[in-house]
Amino acid sequence: QVQLVESGGGLVQAGGSLRLSCAASGRIFSINAMGWYRQAPGKQRELVARIVSGGSTNYADSVKGRFTVSRDNAKNTVHLQMNSLKPEDTAVYYCNVMVQSLLHRPENYWGQGTLVTVSS
Repeated sequence: QVQLVESGGGLVQAGGSLRLSCAASGRIFSINAMGWYRQAPGKQRELVARIVSGGSTNYADSVKGRFTVSRDNAKNTVHLQMNSLKPEDTAVYYCNVMVQSLLHRPENYWGQGTLVTVSS
């Protein structure tokens, strides 16, 4: 199986920055995509940013220009650099990884979530 370990969440003032990391390990043939979702209280989980194997990225409109998603392929790790944080960014952030298993089947995995709190 695949394990995801998230880190980097915490409390920050509005305008500050945080860097989230998610490391994938286990029986992985390849990683097709890695991304971040978030869920705020009373809201649906939403896609924040993702990066596919070819390097293309996609961002929610609300974070464009402020967040940057990147990969370290050698470490099977995805990062989310969050700058100019706003109180509305407060949420639990979940790493999501789409892998191709050793049996060459797509599998989807979720991290445990890390809390980001932005104070005004």
